[in-house]
Amino acid sequence: MELHPTINANAAGEAFVTPALFDRIVQSPHNLIAILTADADDVVAQFRLLALRTGQSVYYWQEDAGITSLREREMRVPGSKRATDALRYILQSPQFGVYLFTDFADHLRQPNTGLLRQIARSRNVAGRKVVFVGDEIAMPDGIDALLETISHQPVAGTRPRLRDGRWVV
Repeated sequence: MELHPTINANAAGEAFVTPALFDRIVQSPHNLIAILTADADDVVAQFRLLALRTGQSVYYWQEDAGITSLREREMRVPGSKRATDALRYILQSPQFGVYLFTDFADHLRQPNTGLLRQIARSRNVAGRKVVFVGDEIAMPDGIDALLETISHQPVAGTRPRLRDGRWVV
């Protein structure tokens, strides 16, 4: 598992999901990426804001809804409610996109692990990234080596104060 420096976000409004992070995900040599965070819902909400503001193709898989666009909420991929079908769609789709998955641990079994290996090793899926968001992302042996990991640790917000004519934190 490849570890990268921790990226901190200030709880007082500094966003973790920025265009720079999005570019890092898209330009990564890995097709599978894990974002380790204690607040997955907030990270997904920040991805939604990024998609709305920039027009980027970001999708979110949920077991009850399947793959939905974060930019256009009403746009759903038909037949993608099952994890296996969603991964097959990502593998076969010709379109660019970043696909977010949360609470995926229960689905890390065959045939899904085989599809994840295909996505990770394939050079034909350029521009399609599968991003797992959560506090504990444990991939099976063989897949963990094909995964890039990004850590997100929110920092308690401390507001700057003016003291003796200088701003201090």
